[in-house]
This record gives sequence, structure tokens and C-alpha cells, in this order.
Amino acid sequence: MISPLHLLDAIGPLAYWAAMLLAIMASLCLSVLATRIPRRGFVIAAAATLGVAVLLSCFSHSHSLWLVPALIGIAALGVSVIGGGPAVLFVLGMASRGSVADGAHGGILIPTAEASSGAASHEVLRGGTTIGLFERFATTAAIMAGFPEALAVIVAVKGVGRFTELDAAEARERFIIGTLVSLVWACACGALFRLVIG
Repeated sequence: MISPLHLLDAIGPLAYWAAMLLAIMASLCLSVLATRIPRRGFVIAAAATLGVAVLLSCFSHSHSLWLVPALIGIAALGVSVIGGGPAVLFVLGMASRGSVADGAHGGILIPTAEASSGAASHEVLRGGTTIGLFERFATTAAIMAGFPEALAVIVAVKGVGRFTELDAAEARERFIIGTLVSLVWACACGALFRLVIG
């Protein structure tokens, strides 16, 4: 007959990995919802469940079959790429509070230097959503692969590519805030995987 202590020893790791999978899958589902239905509640819930998954990964745990960490890694990469966009928009919305007009191509409208009345404007930081997807994918993949030094290259390439568009204070603020939120989100997803397999 199996003693209750042995039963707890057997159930403990299963419960741990089930909770970890549940947390990261919930974050992935909420990230998809936040992309489809842009509501703050989904973004906050996705961030909270990602935080729970990262917190769980910090506790000592027994190693599982390769399938569970692989599933967690795939889900973490999905959360990074999909969930980072709504998180960036959420933080940018709080920072700008509607003071910056959105452009037609995903950028922001900045008054031209010649326009004293502020009527004429041009769009800067176009394609930020697409760049953010690649940035978060590359960042998370680099951390998952155990090569965090690649972050310096990612930030350098992004900075050089956007350098000519950062004349206006609004553009600089949006670039810095968006990049930092995107990188923090991606790094949290990559760190989750590294902690799980570590």
C-alpha cells in the first residue's frame, strides 16, 4: 500500500508542472485576446499570469520530461511575440495620455519644423508594430539559447535604424518607452524558459 507521504512526493512535481503550464498558457490566451480585443484588463491579466509563471519558475523543482519544458518554451515565445505588443501600447497610452496623434502607418504625427501653427505634420516611427514583433522574437530566442549578449546587437540595430526619426521629443519618448517595455517583456519570457530548464 502507498503511504500518503509517497503519494504527496509523486503528486508534488505533477502539480508544479501543471501549475506552470496553466500559468503560461493562460498568459498566451490572454495575450491573444489583448491583441484581438484591445482592453486594458486583458493586458494586465496577461502580465499577471506571466509574472506568476516566472515566480513559479524561481522555486526549486524537479526536472520533467523534455516535452513539458519544450511546451513552456514554445508558449513563452508566443507570449513574448504576441503579448508584448499590447503591453507596449498599454504603457505608451498611459505615458502619452492622448497627447500624440497616431499616424496612418502605425507611427505618430509630429508637426513639421516649418509649420508654426502646428497644422502640417509628418509621420515618424512607422512600422513599430512589425519591428517590435521581430525585436521580441530575437530577444527571447537569444535568451532561450543562452546568448543574452545578442541584446546589445538588437538594441544597436534598432537605434541606428531609428536615429534620423528621433529629432522630436515626442518621438524620443515613444521610442525609449516602447523599446524598454518590449525588451522587459521579452526578457521575462526568455528568463522563464531559462529558469525552467536550469
